[in-house]
Amino acid sequence: MWLADRWKDYEVLDTSSGEKLERWGNYILVRPDPQVIWNTPHDSYGWKKKNAHYHRSDKGGGRWEFFDLPEQWTISYELKTGATGDKTGFETGDVTGYDGSRDSLLTFNLKPFQFKHTGLFPEQAVNWDWMAERIISSGKKLYHRGGGKSDVGSVPGDRTGGQSHDFGDKDSFKVLNLFAYTGGATAACLMAGAQVTHVDASKGMVGWAKENVASSGLGDAPVRFFVDDCVKLVERELRRGNHYDGILMDPPSYGRGPKGEIWKLEEKVYELISLTSGLLSDDASFFLINSYTTGLQPAVLDHMLKIALKKDLGGRVEADEVGLPVTDGLTDGLILPCGATGRWFRE
Repeated sequence: MWLADRWKDYEVLDTSSGEKLERWGNYILVRPDPQVIWNTPHDSYGWKKKNAHYHRSDKGGGRWEFFDLPEQWTISYELKTGATGDKTGFETGDVTGYDGSRDSLLTFNLKPFQFKHTGLFPEQAVNWDWMAERIISSGKKLYHRGGGKSDVGSVPGDRTGGQSHDFGDKDSFKVLNLFAYTGGATAACLMAGAQVTHVDASKGMVGWAKENVASSGLGDAPVRFFVDDCVKLVERELRRGNHYDGILMDPPSYGRGPKGEIWKLEEKVYELISLTSGLLSDDASFFLINSYTTGLQPAVLDHMLKIALKKDLGGRVEADEVGLPVTDGLTDGLILPCGATGRWFRE
């Protein structure tokens, strides 16, 4: 199992009776988790000091119960990158002198909203670090981390950050992030020095992603935001002949297509992987897919990536569960499983 165990601002304190007790910065939340099928005493201190509790309904959905929680707050994560810490803005050029120990701070805006979510999946930090390492070691031209703000439009189409960046530059490391949600992976890849194309069908999620990019000091980073259907964008990019050095996707279990048709991941995921793999560059570094769907276990992700990518591109495929360590209570030391990830990459 791949563990997201480098967090300082987040931790799973305890688990019991279908719920997990979490610390998000200075605030403690109780949220449902279908993986927690055991019943243990609420020994952790946090159960009595919770700031909010999401109660699931037997009829579906649920509701938040608030005690003392702000409408919005932030937490940070130290990403392992080769960023130089240059605060003057992004500059093209190879990142040199990377010794494997420099970290860069990602800052995420959180708020409780429907379906128990807060706007971030902390377990994905293990994938952020992995992708950052791939980007940094690629030998491609990278962008240095900088500050500043950007006013980025939210309509479909090419929109970049506060500076003008050449997305046709073949020497730069280009990442395509599909079903990109609030942009945790987008911010991580930008921090590592990549150019990122961020795609999500929800205008609200794309707006939230822009806030996270700006809060992380990446306002002038080379990023394009698209409010668009991911399959349509992939088909359009194929027609344009565009390619990417890294592709990641986090498709939902269920959804609706552009014409209102029901979209089930198990029925569409292999077709989606095969289609999107056509956007990989000749020297592409990675292709990553996440799954929170019960039927898509690591072995299934492994097989799909081997058939769709490795057969023609070579490289290596790995797949495993991702998880978060539990740090308190009777379940201290256990690992909470949080979905699965499949990775294709060049050795």
